[in-house]
Amino acid sequence: MNDTRLRRLGRSDLYVSPLCLGGNVFGWTADETASFQVLDAYTAAGGTIVDTADVYSAWVEGHRGGESETVIGAWLAARGRPDDLVIATKVSQHPEFRGLSRANVRAAAHASLHRLGVRTIDLYYAHFDDRDTPLAESAEAFSSLVDEGVIRYIGLSNHSPDRIREWLDICADRGLHAPVCVQPHYNLMERGIETDLVPLAQERGLALLPYFGLARGFLTGKYRPGGPDVDSPRAGSARAYLDRPRGERVLEALDAIAAEHGVPQASVALAWLADRPGVVSAIASARDTAQLEGLLPVHGLKLTEEESDRLTKTSA
Repeated sequence: MNDTRLRRLGRSDLYVSPLCLGGNVFGWTADETASFQVLDAYTAAGGTIVDTADVYSAWVEGHRGGESETVIGAWLAARGRPDDLVIATKVSQHPEFRGLSRANVRAAAHASLHRLGVRTIDLYYAHFDDRDTPLAESAEAFSSLVDEGVIRYIGLSNHSPDRIREWLDICADRGLHAPVCVQPHYNLMERGIETDLVPLAQERGLALLPYFGLARGFLTGKYRPGGPDVDSPRAGSARAYLDRPRGERVLEALDAIAAEHGVPQASVALAWLADRPGVVSAIASARDTAQLEGLLPVHGLKLTEEESDRLTKTSA
């Protein structure tokens, strides 16, 4: 797919595709073979950013964390790294590397480098806020990794707008490398960030890369009232959206727009998200190539103003 519209990631020199491939399933619901197939298909279709975290998938019995990074590292070693591929990972939740202290951030970054088999991490996120560590210490730790060439750019995830603003102010006051992006929970069914985080991101030039872009799979259209059970670890959370009156209305709108374009509902939901103010790339994962095929059309899909407005009003 050669019509992928790349976007600049904040004030960085990274350019990313509208679909950011989530790596949380690699080494979990997608084994190494399936993961390789998904990564092959994604990059062949013009995808340029893969998102993971050092904690993926420590919640699975018998896992220690780092499984996703290890699979991605094996794929990079086997295939060779595409020149334009951005690798993003995170720190703070791995069982052996919890929090955002200076020592932990440094140790976790080097552990991620080893698992990924790369010399530099393109985008390194503070995965969750750490109230037990002074924010200045965390900001300095990440900035020093940029100076040392361990990472290229900094991102924040699951931080409140106030804490993001404070981090940015510390960087400005101390001459530190500042975050260039934020990874929030945001989709057609979860729009709370529009009142505070989105304005902050626009004010400070931060790119947004939302996770759960498909509302845990609800926006794929496979969850319907009275419909069959779905084999997914997130099925319960996704089906809960049907309890909200607007859940069915959103599905109806997605159905109509998807039919008009001849694409899956998932790609329509992601296209709406990818074109929201401040958003440069929407994160979604696929445990096999069949699921990925439902996401890839977003690379070339442009909704009309009327279609986008319809989804915005229906999901309000």
